[in-house]
Order: sequence, then C-alpha cells, then structure tokens
Amino acid sequence: MNRLPHIASKSTSRRKGAGPSARKRMLLVIGILGVASAGLVARAFDLQVVRKQFYQDQGDARFLRVVPIAVSRGTIFDRNGEPLAVSTPMVSITCVPSEVLDNADRIPALAQALGTTADDLKSYLEQRADRDFAYLRRQMSPEAAQAVLALSVPGVNGQREYKRYYPSGEVTAHVLGFTNIDDHGQEGLELAFDNWLAGKPGAKRVIRDRMGRIVEDVEQVHAPQPGQNLTLSIDRRIQFLAYSELKKQLDDLDADSGEMVILDIRTGEILAMVSLPTYNPNVVTGSSAAARRNRTVTDVVEPGSTMKTFTMAAALSSGKYTPTAPTVDTGNGHWYFMGKDIRDVESGGNGVLTPTGVLTKSSNIGAAKIGLSLDTKFLYDTYRAFGFGESTGSGFPGESAGLLRPGRSWRPIEKATMAYGYGLNVTPLQLAVAYATLADGGVMHTPTFIKSGSDAGKQIISPNIARELVDMLETVTAPGGSATRAQIANYIVAGKTGTAHLASGGGYAKNSYNSLFAGIVPATDPRLVGVVVINNPKKNAYYGGVVSAPVYQSVMTGALRLLDVPPDNIGRWYVGGPLQAGGGLAGTAPPQNPQDDQSAVEAVEP
Repeated sequence: MNRLPHIASKSTSRRKGAGPSARKRMLLVIGILGVASAGLVARAFDLQVVRKQFYQDQGDARFLRVVPIAVSRGTIFDRNGEPLAVSTPMVSITCVPSEVLDNADRIPALAQALGTTADDLKSYLEQRADRDFAYLRRQMSPEAAQAVLALSVPGVNGQREYKRYYPSGEVTAHVLGFTNIDDHGQEGLELAFDNWLAGKPGAKRVIRDRMGRIVEDVEQVHAPQPGQNLTLSIDRRIQFLAYSELKKQLDDLDADSGEMVILDIRTGEILAMVSLPTYNPNVVTGSSAAARRNRTVTDVVEPGSTMKTFTMAAALSSGKYTPTAPTVDTGNGHWYFMGKDIRDVESGGNGVLTPTGVLTKSSNIGAAKIGLSLDTKFLYDTYRAFGFGESTGSGFPGESAGLLRPGRSWRPIEKATMAYGYGLNVTPLQLAVAYATLADGGVMHTPTFIKSGSDAGKQIISPNIARELVDMLETVTAPGGSATRAQIANYIVAGKTGTAHLASGGGYAKNSYNSLFAGIVPATDPRLVGVVVINNPKKNAYYGGVVSAPVYQSVMTGALRLLDVPPDNIGRWYVGGPLQAGGGLAGTAPPQNPQDDQSAVEAVEP
C-alpha cells in the first residue's frame, strides 16, 4: 500500500531553533521603548518638579550674582556750610581671573592700561585663578577706568565706588582724620562719626553672562541708605588762620611741634584745632604715625605757669585770699623749701606781691606759698573740678585724660611745684576748657566739634570769683605783665603765659621747653578762648610770652574780625576812631625789657 509522503505544516516546517515571531519582536521593542519613555518622563519629573529648585539654584549660581550698590559717605561741613570732606565717584576694575587667563593674548594690553607689567598681572591672576572675583585696580578715575573697560577684555568689569576728598588738605587733617580704601573712618572725626557718615550699602541681584558682564538687573535685595551729613563747629577761616600763623612761628623758631585750639566760651564749640606737624589726608601713604597724631587731644604737657590761675581759683574760693590780700613775700627771687631752690625769673626778685601781682609777675614763689597754705584735698578738688586728670568728653578718638595724682599722695614739695604747673600733665584742649570755664562765669561746658551741640554747662566756681580771676588775668597782658605781646588793638585780653622745662630721663632737660599761652577775649564780655602750645623752640626765644603770645595775638585778631565781635573799648571808636597802636589798649606800649615778657620758668625738680 502506497503511502503519501508526509507534508509538514507551516508550524512544523519551521526549522528547529528559529527566533521569536515578528509579533513578539515588535512587542519587545514597544516594551523597551515604553520603559525608556517612562524613565525619561520620570527623569523629567524629577528634574522639573522634585529637584527643580536644586538645579535652578545651580544655574543661578553660575549666572546670577548679588552685587553691592555703593553709597556716598555723608559730607562734612564747617559751621558756615563750607565742605571739609566730600565723596567723589570712582570706578574699581574687577575681573574673573580664569576668564582673563583664558584670553592670555589680551593680558599685555590690559596690563598697559592698568599701569603694570604683563608678567606681574599674569602672576597676580594665576594666584587667584580659583576665585570668581578679584580686584585689578581700586578707585580709578572714571576716565581712566573707561579706557580699561573699552578694551573689552573677557572677564573684566567695572564697579562703582566712592573716594573721600578733603578740600582743605593738611589744614584740617587732624580734626577730620581720613578713611581707608573701603571708605571707613580711620582717624579723627571720620572715625568718631563713622556710623553716622558711612550709611549702608545696598544690594541687587543681577545676571551675568559667561564673560562676567551684567546683562540684566533682576531685583533689588535691599535699598542703599546714603550716609548722613555732618556740620561741625569748626570755622574753616579761623582754622586756616591758626594753621598758617602757628606754622610760620614753628618754622621761625625751629620748634619740634605746636598746637592751638580756640573755643566759643558760651557754648564750648571748638572753632579751630590745629596740630603741627601735619599730613595730607588725601595722600596718607608715606605719612608717619607721629604726623597723624592730633597732639591737641592726645599729647600732654606740663602746663607751667598757666596752672597758677587755678591755684589762685582755689585760693579765692577758700576765703583766705582776695585779689589784693593778703600779700605774699617772694623775697629776692630764691626760696629754699625742703632742700630745693624755687626761683623766680625776675632779676632781684619781686618782693612783696598781692595775689594779683603773683599772676601779673608770674611768681613761682608766690604761687608755691599760696598753694602750700591751702588744704590739700581742697586744692586737689579744685583742680579736678576744672577737668584736670579726666577726659573732657569731646568724643575725639584717643583723647588723653592727662595726669593728676590723688591729693593724698602729694608730698609738700610736690604740692608746692604743682601750684605753678609742674608734676601734672594736661592736654591743650583741657587747658582751653578750664580757661573757658572762668570766662563763662564759672560754668563748664563739654567741648564739642558739632555745631549747636553744646550742653547747658555745670557751675564749677562762683560767678564772682570767676569774674575776679578774669580781671586779675587782664594785668598779665597790661604793661608790666608777662604777655604784653598778646594785646589786641581795641580789645582787652585776659590771659596767662607758661614756660615749662621738658621732662627728660626722670628729671627735666635744662635747655628744652614747652611755651604756652592761654587767653580770653574780649575780657569785659568774654567770647573766645585760645590756647597756644609750642614744643621745644630752638631759636631766638622760648618764653611763653615771647613765643606763644604773638601767635595768639595774630590769630585772635583775625578771628574777632571774622566773627564780628564788638571791641571792649567801643566808646573810643566814636571819639577818635579805632586804635592802631601796636600795644593794643590806649596808653600801652611794646615792652622795653625782654624780661617783661618772661614767664617764671625756673622750677625745682619734684
């Protein structure tokens, strides 16, 4: 029986081991694509929803920056509205170091525009290559900065800043001080009122391109607060007078240094304060620390005979003395006390003097005897009441309190020498405040550098005693006194000279002196007090009446005119016109004997 050959079906005819069908392959591909799509969707969801903020922050970190908004420091004016310190706009050149290094072929041109060498600039950039910000040059003038920015070097940008400028330069340097490159006060009133003047910089968020250039301001983070202006009590005109006259005298005498301060008696406002040598606050680099020191408030001197005024204030306040009694026997000019020779300068001595005569002749012996006759605690308390031994409270940075040892530690010889100005230290400002207290009827005002910043004052001694002392001090500038060269035409000056040996090596230098004069004018209706201190004059003279009094006379003559202060003897203007005599008051004449101008300078060493 014939059998038909076996015919395999399609399913059985496929070769054994063949792959999946096309349908299965398609499903596989679709499955893979589906999983991939799901992964992409999940990733997109993760990036755009779950971790959106993270990546946005990362992007912003590369292109979004918070940059400061510079603010102008407040202007400082003198009492008449004249600018003493102003801020001028400048441009600082900044860069992204890595961007500049990536364009190394541009470095030579950039270095030339910045005023440096290509090698130095490249080295500077390489040291900061890992930073996103570096200064190339601070505070360039806008014109010079534009020349740099015009090069369009990738990564180089400009940033606005402000620089302090002082129109009066060295004339007001010690009062104002200066600021550093970041516009923060470093000395003087710039430091004392830094918070008031500086203001608060603002900030804004910006977008920078890959070249570091700002392409869009996004938002203001916080608004800038410009610094507030400051109006001082200083009168620039009087300040210049004091500066020029003091400088001239220091040059003529080859003196080491000098100070002058002028106060308005009624308010305690400081109208002028000069310290020499000085410096230019517009170019501080190269100046010495000694030149930048405001010696009027930071340095101390032994006041010499200017202290006799306050010994006399204690004497009158004690009730034991009046301006004319009792008399004091100063003998032949030498008085040996506890083995020490206390001497007067007057040849042959002054003999018997009234308390007023002790001031007129500036007798060391008379002052010492009067001081010794007073209760020690009472004498100490009087000195202390006038502000000696403590800061004046002016608020000036670095102000010295001076030195006045407690009265309980005084030995008799120290009490005697302190009565005429040895054994204690004062600043010129302290001395001016003390004399201003007498001039204002015994009322002490805290000295201030701010216009209209005065206080009500505090009564130190009785008005009657203060008036008596001013009258007594008038004799010092009258004929026969030690300061006739302080006289001012048509005004009565009440004042006191002082000449003190400089302390040296535990004792006193024989031929080195401080020369002082403190004066009140007009004496009949006091308005101004001035103190002049000249340290170690080496030529011609060293007595306070010869060295410091003429500076006082020159400066105060101009100050009285500028302030339109009426003269004491105004009646004479209507009779015969203003006096022009060099002596000042009617009937006075320049001293004929140099001894008339000598302050009692010789003193024992404590």
